[in-house]
Amino acid sequence: MGLPPRLALPNHQASRHAASIVGAVEDGSRFASLGRPRRVWAIGAIHAQPDRLDLIHHAIGQRFRPGDRLVYLGNMIGFGDRVVETVDRLLAFRIALLAMPGMIASDIVYLRGQQEEMWQKLLQLHFAPDPRTVLDWMLRQGVAPTLAAYGGNLDAGMAGARGGAVMLGRWTRELRQAVAARPGHEQLFNALRRAAYTGGPANDTAANGGAANGGAPDGASDGDGWTGNSRGGGSLLLVSSGIDPRRPLTGQGDAFWWGSAGFGRLEQPYGGFNRLVRGYDPGWTPESPGVDVGPVTVTLDGGCGRGGHLVCACFDSFGEMLDLFQA
Repeated sequence: MGLPPRLALPNHQASRHAASIVGAVEDGSRFASLGRPRRVWAIGAIHAQPDRLDLIHHAIGQRFRPGDRLVYLGNMIGFGDRVVETVDRLLAFRIALLAMPGMIASDIVYLRGQQEEMWQKLLQLHFAPDPRTVLDWMLRQGVAPTLAAYGGNLDAGMAGARGGAVMLGRWTRELRQAVAARPGHEQLFNALRRAAYTGGPANDTAANGGAANGGAPDGASDGDGWTGNSRGGGSLLLVSSGIDPRRPLTGQGDAFWWGSAGFGRLEQPYGGFNRLVRGYDPGWTPESPGVDVGPVTVTLDGGCGRGGHLVCACFDSFGEMLDLFQA
């Protein structure tokens, strides 16, 4: 696939509700601390396949309890052409889960994947030093269906790329307006995180490459009778696609979505995290296993949107897999 070219930089009432609850987690944090959850549900790359997502949501909905967390591992859009419907389903399920007693907005996390990263950069394409090359590269990586879903005209974009920053800026402004016109969509894209981890905010040591040994005190209650696990600091890290073992968590940069090779080389715990989970393998083929479990890594990519299945797994806060299903 290669690295990206360089860049400089439902009904109205329900939809307004979706926008407000997604906006509640737009706090500017790059990472999501999941605290000491009972269980963590992780959904692999969706790639704009809302029907498969509905089946996974239904299965999770029957099993989800207060004290659980839900993490979408990025690449929710791209490749598939039903982008708008997919984002609407994400928002609708969020509303349903947050209606459960004891649930709060931060219990549901969306990670930034390659597709979301490209889409956000496409909306800033007028800042690119070589916009035609960047746009052409993005199209080869599967961004075209997302562009079409929000009413983007490719020919107009190419003309804008040739015509200069002002003309291209008008085109990207129209795209941003189209996203904003879909209630909740802009807020969801703005709420994307780079990674999520268990153990609580005291895991700063792990975030900087040291041991993970923080979080809420043992026995801390979540208000639903769940008192957390007494086995020590959190040791589950969830990313979209990659990680560079040579860098601390806070220094990963775009390795989270472009550093898949480093993820595959991990054979020892990283930064105190004994289990690392990702939702997208750029090297996936129909012969790939869909769920690949290594010494410390788990890949949940069944090829959804590329002729395969959508995969979901459930973990305890220390990375032990408790459940697994696909649609």
